[in-house]
Amino acid sequence: MKVYTYSEARQRLATLLDEASTEGEVRIRRRDGSEFVLRPAERKRSPLDVPFVETGITRAEILDLLRESRERG
Repeated sequence: MKVYTYSEARQRLATLLDEASTEGEVRIRRRDGSEFVLRPAERKRSPLDVPFVETGITRAEILDLLRESRERG
């Protein structure tokens, strides 16, 4: 992981953001020696964002099953 000075980071912010995105994080060091870590924030995902499941059932079959369950209920 590369460490950038504050001045370099200020001049190359867009590049540092891209690098943090691909490398995971970038460090920035101030003149007084203190360091800071720049890393991408976790994306918040919807609980409804679920992976696709192959069922082998057609749309028409799904609709028929829904109609049947509603008629029974």
